[in-house]
Amino acid sequence: MGSSMNSKLLHSLKTIAALAVATCTLLASAPAAEAQSLFDWFAGVEENSVSDRRLVSFDPSYAPNQLIVSFGDRRLYHIVGQGRAISYPIAIPRPESRWQGTLRVSRKMVNPPWTPTAEMRRENPSLPATVPGGHPRNPLGVRALYLGSTLYRIHGTDAPWTIGQNVSRGCIRMHNEHVIELYEKVGTGMKVTATWRRFNPKPIETARTVGSDWVPW
Repeated sequence: MGSSMNSKLLHSLKTIAALAVATCTLLASAPAAEAQSLFDWFAGVEENSVSDRRLVSFDPSYAPNQLIVSFGDRRLYHIVGQGRAISYPIAIPRPESRWQGTLRVSRKMVNPPWTPTAEMRRENPSLPATVPGGHPRNPLGVRALYLGSTLYRIHGTDAPWTIGQNVSRGCIRMHNEHVIELYEKVGTGMKVTATWRRFNPKPIETARTVGSDWVPW
């Protein structure tokens, strides 16, 4: 009996050790930002992850059915009711690409193709002329909401570990899972306000879904 228990314990310890080695190897071989994301996942940290989606109390002066993009908070707020919003983590513009203002959603696209600008290709000549929609390395991810007549978009990403950072050229990046949800609830013409103002709203509870329906309260 004792020998059997010792054998099981030894097997468990070997399994734990193997997982630890595999985890360290994965973290060591990943890019720094991706390694941090992986570390957060293993450590159970939810901030900026797909799980980081909250129902929050929001300034009641903002009417429902609009989007507030707070570059200061690094969050996108979908105002779903008076004084209530769904909060998503986002990646925001790098310092040299800062902007703010009010625009409208002018177009929506599933699996948008990506065409780097001439400036991007000058900086990085190895960039392809275009990346087709649906490609796993498409920087726009699986959905895009185009803002006015600008080049700015709210879109998914092929690099989810960049969410929470200031890395974009003006666009607002979201986790693909989040932008899919937002895409279904946002129509063309919806008002989008981008601001560097910080709101720091208090969470009401974690927002969750049942099927395709929000059950945030």
